[in-house]
Amino acid sequence: MSKNKVLNLKDKIDGNEMDLSLCNLTEVPVKELAAFPKVTVLDLSCNNITSLPLEFCSLSHLVKVDLSKNQLTVLPDDLGRLGNLQHLDLYNNKLTILPVSFSQLKNLKWLDLKDNPLEINLAKAAGDCLDEKQCKQCAARVLQHMRILQEEVDKERERRLLKNKELEKKKETKQREREAKEREARKREKAEGKERKRKEYNAHMAALAVQEQKNKRKEEKKKRNGQMAADKKAAAESTPKAQRRSLIGLLFKLLLLVLLGLVGVVGVCHLTGLKKEAVCAPINIAVDDGLSWIREQEVDLRVRELVQEVDIRARELLQKLTSLAPHFLEPLGVAPTATEPVETLEN
Repeated sequence: MSKNKVLNLKDKIDGNEMDLSLCNLTEVPVKELAAFPKVTVLDLSCNNITSLPLEFCSLSHLVKVDLSKNQLTVLPDDLGRLGNLQHLDLYNNKLTILPVSFSQLKNLKWLDLKDNPLEINLAKAAGDCLDEKQCKQCAARVLQHMRILQEEVDKERERRLLKNKELEKKKETKQREREAKEREARKREKAEGKERKRKEYNAHMAALAVQEQKNKRKEEKKKRNGQMAADKKAAAESTPKAQRRSLIGLLFKLLLLVLLGLVGVVGVCHLTGLKKEAVCAPINIAVDDGLSWIREQEVDLRVRELVQEVDIRARELLQKLTSLAPHFLEPLGVAPTATEPVETLEN
């Protein structure tokens, strides 16, 4: 409101009373009223007020308020904050219900709710207010009715609170169960992942072992193949040498057998009774010629010594053959004769 209106409000004050009736007000000047805490009686009747602002409930110094013949459809929820209110006139408005906090107006002694479209239970509780006594009874009955409503509201609020607590508990229980399941699932997933990694590691190690075994077998096979190839090569290279050595050895053995045969023949023909036979005559002649030729040659002393050594060895051999001759000549019917010494080179 403007400054002039504030001055006009001062003009409306008479002692502890302020008369704002018939001022064609559509709203209550709460801020301006709060500036006059000594005003305990406020007349707002016969205006066009449709609602009271929340700030109106802060005017706790008010003792008597007249809001009759307005357009009020609802009162603020915090109306119970007007703890000093004793007289309230709500005649001829459009109220259907009262706020539950109305039960907190413990000092209320007088109330008029006539000509309001009140709901049935509230209308029954209010009754008539045609005189002072009935208005006081109206105040008492309405306060009692509102206290019952307050209790019901409190119980309903308590039930809602309990229900909300139960719902919260259920939610918390479900949340804990869900978290426990999630932890179990994470734990199981972690264990499965660990087991999967372990299996993968074991499979990897097994694969490495198999691969290493394969590589080892390949290496061994390669070594065997290399060894076999080397053996074949060595065998292929050594076969001609072995064959040559075998052939040389065979030839040497044949030559030795031939020489032994010749020596045997010479010994038989020269030392046994067969020397006079026609078969042995050429052999004896050849041996005698050879010995004569050797005596006629002028050879070195060392050669002579060598020939003498051979002659000695030959005699020993002939003696051995002579000792073995009976075993070979008896089946032929030939008697062995005494051996005669072979002439040496010196003779």
